[in-house]
Parts: sequence; structure tokens; C-alpha cells
Amino acid sequence: MAATDSVQDLHLVNLVKSFGDFVAVDDLTLTIPAGCGKTTTLRMVAGLEDPTGGQILLGSTDITNEKSYKRHVNTVFQSYALFPHLDIFENVAFGLRRRRIKDVTGPVTQMLDLVELGPMARRKPAQLSGGQQQRVAVARALINQPGVLLLDEPLGALDLKLRRQMQIELKRIQTEVGTTFVHVTHDQEEAMTMADTVAVMNRGRIEQMGPPVEIYELPRTAFVANFLGQSNTVEGSVAGKSGDDLVVSAYGASFTLPSARSTRTDGAILVGVRPEKLAIVASGAAVPDRHNRVTGKVTDASFTGVSTQYLVMTSWGDEWMVFEQNRSADILRPGDEVIVHWAPEHTFGLDVPAAA
Repeated sequence: MAATDSVQDLHLVNLVKSFGDFVAVDDLTLTIPAGCGKTTTLRMVAGLEDPTGGQILLGSTDITNEKSYKRHVNTVFQSYALFPHLDIFENVAFGLRRRRIKDVTGPVTQMLDLVELGPMARRKPAQLSGGQQQRVAVARALINQPGVLLLDEPLGALDLKLRRQMQIELKRIQTEVGTTFVHVTHDQEEAMTMADTVAVMNRGRIEQMGPPVEIYELPRTAFVANFLGQSNTVEGSVAGKSGDDLVVSAYGASFTLPSARSTRTDGAILVGVRPEKLAIVASGAAVPDRHNRVTGKVTDASFTGVSTQYLVMTSWGDEWMVFEQNRSADILRPGDEVIVHWAPEHTFGLDVPAAA
């Protein structure tokens, strides 16, 4: 199925949704470009919830107060919501028949081929696997050629292996049809695997938005750093500058990081680094002169095949994670004194979160 002229940008302008005193979506302004690929936001876009304030525009058309069935938007839910008494062909054809389109054979066949279910057209939903049923739900939504396809935790009911397969399938389908996919998920890996643009929401507000690599490598808040992947952090204070780098003091140690990778250039600062950026060696081993370093003791070592995941108790009492690729058979053991070190360019600096 080719991309159509109906594909448009989705604009959310100062969108607010309150349930009594609880603000679920707080002054959300967001543009989702056509072709890029939390639940309350999705429901407002779909017309299933009325915004307390703000606007929803599809292209230049204000659909804020439009009836849900009149919006050029379709939704795929976690529950699939297929009609059990209809076969797969008729499930996909439902929207076309509702619009009184007489010749549905061509479009339905084309859509079933897109989701690779053509040979199963006359089976009932109960005869399909969970992943196949989810593809039927996607086909049924896409056959109406919506400007935007909303996916609300669509893979949540699938087992891990099937989720990974469906992530690849959904990316392929989105690329082929060109429709804007807005995918809500609590699975951080799923978000990074599938999305062209990730928006991380916290308490109804977007904390950070951008390409997955940018958000992962350069988080702008402590919430984002710990929501997408895992991070090791230590609170310190900026002691000075060295060229384009900041020098941070914390617990008697000194850490260096590029100024461009920090949201702060003075005062209190949270220094962070991802576990896979770290190297770990026995105490007393050589460490590159320019590397940041932390001393500590191994409290746990888990061999996972590709890597060994260590927990290291630092000298100031925090437990850090280290993911070390298995290049040799030598594994450190709990109780070993170690040095954890990393290149300054893998470090990021953040504002210290306010106390809860």
C-alpha cells in the first residue's frame, strides 16, 4: 500500500487534560511529523477523551472538537479488538463495508499481503497466534488510510520473542505505508527500537524529545537518564574548567566531562555515565591517564554470555552497574577490589533533581 496524500503532521497545542485535581496531561505542545514513527494523550487524539484545554490539529485542520468517527485517525489497542465471528478477510474489510465501498477484494487482499497474512484470509481470529492477530488489527486500521495511526501498548500482550518480531514487522509496515505512527509504550527498549522520534513524558509533561540515540546518549534530566536504560550517577560540584571541559569534585574524586554534554556549568551537578561505557579492572591495574575513575568492591557478577554484568559498591556507598563485554574468560568475583574507569566524552552532567 503506497503512502497517500492524506498523511499529515499531527500538532498538539497547549493540550491539557484534568481528572478533578489530577492533571494527566499538562500544557503539552508537540508536533509529530508525518511519517515518523501516554494513553490519555492518545485517547484525546482519537476523540475518546475531551481535552480540558488546548488544540489538536491534523495538518492545518483543527480536530479538537470533531467526533471520533469523523477524524482521519485509527487506533490499534493492546486487546486487538477483533470480531471473533468474522474471518480475517471480513475483519479487515469491516471499515470499507461500513463506508459502503462495494469492491473490497482488491484493497483487502493488498492489505493482507502487506501484513503477510494473505493465505490466512478465511481463518477466524481464534485460529491465529497473538502476533498474527495484532497484524490483523493493524491491517484493519490501515485499510482506511488514516492520516495518523495510534498504537496504544499494541505489543503488551505478547511474549518477549513475539514482541521482538512484531517490532520489526511494525517498522517494516510503517516504512511501506508512510503513515504517521504514534506508539505509546512503557517498554523503553521498544521505544528506542521502533521510533524515529521519542518523547519521554513525566507527570503529564514532555521531559525530552528527539531521536532515540540522542536521548539515550545525552539525556537532559535525571528522569530521562534513568527511564531510558540505566545510568550511574554521583552528585558533586563544578570545581572549574579545563578548556572545553568541566572539572567536577565529588567525594574526594575529580571527574571531567565536556561542557557541551552538561545542562549545568557551575554549582551542584549530577555526573552520569551508562553502564556499558565503563571498563573494570582489578585494583592496581593500569588505567589511561585521562580517564575518569571510581574505586570500589565487586558485590555481584552475573555472566550473561555476551557480557558480564557487575555491581560495584563505590567508596562513598553507592552501587554502580558495569556491563563488560566478554573478551576473555577472566571474570572478577564478589569481594574483589576494583577500579571502574571511562572516557570523559561518555560522561553527561545534569541538574540535581529537587528533593521529592
